[in-house]
Amino acid sequence: MDWTSAQLRSLVELTRRGTITAVAEALGYTPGGVSQQITALEKATGRQLLRRVGRRVELTDAGATLALHAERILTTEAEAVEALERTRNEISGTLRVGLFATAAAEILPPALRQVRETHPGVTVRSRDMDVDEVYDAVAGGSVDLALGLDYPDVPIPRDPSLRVRELSRERFSLAVPTGTMSGRSGRSGRSGRSGRSGRSGRSARSGRQKVSLADTRDLGWILPSAGSYYGRAVLTACRRAGFEPQVLHEVTDTAATLALVEAGVGVSVVTDLMLRLRPSCLDVLELREAMERHIVVVYRSFAEHRPTVAALVDVLRTSAVRRPTGRQRQSGNTLLTR
Repeated sequence: MDWTSAQLRSLVELTRRGTITAVAEALGYTPGGVSQQITALEKATGRQLLRRVGRRVELTDAGATLALHAERILTTEAEAVEALERTRNEISGTLRVGLFATAAAEILPPALRQVRETHPGVTVRSRDMDVDEVYDAVAGGSVDLALGLDYPDVPIPRDPSLRVRELSRERFSLAVPTGTMSGRSGRSGRSGRSGRSGRSGRSARSGRQKVSLADTRDLGWILPSAGSYYGRAVLTACRRAGFEPQVLHEVTDTAATLALVEAGVGVSVVTDLMLRLRPSCLDVLELREAMERHIVVVYRSFAEHRPTVAALVDVLRTSAVRRPTGRQRQSGNTLLTR
């Protein structure tokens, strides 16, 4: 059959995502481009692969059959590429990397500098995507590996076909408008004495005021969608602390969240890495609850020994160890990010 990998991948993604628009977003095409790929595949096979049902499309029996075999073909193709790479004396080739906004700003740039120095034959092409989409993107073969986030309270599904390796851990703090929590520490009854100075609520380790999530029960929150891994992780932690957060603003973008906290319209949880995305003037308070997120790299299991993949994973792990934990200048409890 005279078909291409791009055509087969479009069909496979359609079985996962259900709409032409969703496939286009996942593969970085236009919806028209995806339709052209499917049309060309139908011409190559001489069979109708899709049928329209109202505004949606669904696979015909022929389409479902081909999609099943297409996934195997794409996996075999990727394994062949890996085997060819191992025959080279030097590490070279092109890698497609998926990443979320924070990774694009803070994690990938130093890693790319190191790749240029240590593996000049490796070309990295990156794509910014929603952090909850990176696992499907790797599984579907639209990227070779991706940087993602994993939350202990809401772990990502462990697919045997994927490897998830932890790069680093970050602990969450509470970001609040300046002065909002003054004198509040201890209201939940678990933080000891409270007073205007807030000394009893301060952490000896960091110098930051230490509070409980329960101290925010009467404050408005800024959070991503409850359907996201991040949103579910925060909601789980708040519910464990005995309250349901009042979500006033549903926001995914970290910089926008920091801007809203600074504007005084709500509180949110943040990590040092998130704080570096936008210069802000706000209070950052240490949480009594241990809330973490893990920065991970995801790639297909059979690519574990692919030289280019192994090289980039090693670079990312080295960069994670060397990355500073923060660049903030602290004044009292107010954090001025630079």
